[in-house]
Amino acid sequence: MPDTPALSIFNRHRDRLFGIAYRMLGTVADAEDVLQDVYLRWHQADQTAVQNAEAWLVAVTTRLSIDRSRAAATERERYVGSWLPEPIATSAESVTDRNAELASDLSMAFLVLLERLAPEERAALLLRDVFDAGYDEIARVLEKSESACRQMVHRARTRVRGERARFDVPVETKERLLEQFLAALHADDRDAMMAVIAEEATFAADGGGKVSAIRNVIHGASKIARFLLGIESKWGSETRHVVQWINGEPAIVSYFGEQVFCTTSVESDGEHITAFYRVLNPEKLRHAAPVQS
Repeated sequence: MPDTPALSIFNRHRDRLFGIAYRMLGTVADAEDVLQDVYLRWHQADQTAVQNAEAWLVAVTTRLSIDRSRAAATERERYVGSWLPEPIATSAESVTDRNAELASDLSMAFLVLLERLAPEERAALLLRDVFDAGYDEIARVLEKSESACRQMVHRARTRVRGERARFDVPVETKERLLEQFLAALHADDRDAMMAVIAEEATFAADGGGKVSAIRNVIHGASKIARFLLGIESKWGSETRHVVQWINGEPAIVSYFGEQVFCTTSVESDGEHITAFYRVLNPEKLRHAAPVQS
């Protein structure tokens, strides 16, 4: 595509726009589709009448993402098993090849919580807490009053914080927990694994009906440990597990040969793993290859 003034302006803000769309929708393909639609509308717009190109592009991206989120909610009711966001490989500095706009507040746990919000609530929370937009800008984007947007952000924050306490866990701590978990897995040491997993932990897996995966969330350290050790005893000789960076934080990437067959992101309270999010759907692993630092 030849470079034009319209394309140059769009590309200048593309990282921010992708960051909004990906967090809203949870998949790269859906985010890219939204950005393509945004560009077509931008290309066709009377740009001389646009006072602030970035604000215009953010508004259109957000509105289209809201519309697509509503449609996706219906589709996901028919999804086989748990639906999890698509993992994206990031560097150890938590900066992706799509720039830092994508790297902040990108954890799988945060994206899962966002999925529980209504699309407009999700958009308002993202614009305010991730992209630092003012309430006046959020009001213009959502075409609501500033007061309504403040209430929406407050409700969204309450739901996100209320459903799962968020701990500021140092990267080194999470890496250490993952290494301890993998050591216990390799040693077939149930006691060592139980020492790493919180008693009330949960394990969700997304196979999308494409590959074999549990369809219901597993609750409790004992059941999770038994399940994972059972899988390892069956397939461990053919697989390898590596701690790599996914969605801006350490996670486990598992391989058959050189092929990624799943990623496992975790949530931690600083002492134990409190939640596992495993993505096995091959359609969601296209962007899970490691990024070179």
